[in-house]
Amino acid sequence: MSFNATDGTHGARQPGGRFMRWVNRWMTGRIRRTGKMPFLGFDALVLTTIGRKSGLERVTPVGWFPGKDGSWLIVASAAGAAKNPDWYHNLAAHPDRVQIELAGRKVAVTAEQLNGAEREEAWRAIAAASAQFAQYQEKTDRQLPIIRLTPRG
Repeated sequence: MSFNATDGTHGARQPGGRFMRWVNRWMTGRIRRTGKMPFLGFDALVLTTIGRKSGLERVTPVGWFPGKDGSWLIVASAAGAAKNPDWYHNLAAHPDRVQIELAGRKVAVTAEQLNGAEREEAWRAIAAASAQFAQYQEKTDRQLPIIRLTPRG
């Protein structure tokens, strides 16, 4: 498993601050109940990672797309920001200590970054399914990482 995405040199402003923390908490509650991302209309999950520096659990709402064999695909878009989101770095540090929640169900997963032809095939499907994610890619010069989450035994 290789997490090798580098930051870009330009992109949109990365969401953050007190308001964004409140929105994330609100969205996390909605996703846990419904499995949908409010207002955006796509499927979402609650991603629980272990902080690479702090070692503490971190919870983040993210959109997901169906992968092969029942896996979930998530995109480290950060809304098209130049830098990868913190949760991407947490996954890279602890890819085998990840959990997701979907509509009241918790699943232990392993995270793996897609590369090469496998990433390109997944990106085409994601961009076709969500114009919003295609727009995020247009905002930045970094290649948005796609992560496959596979249930752990």
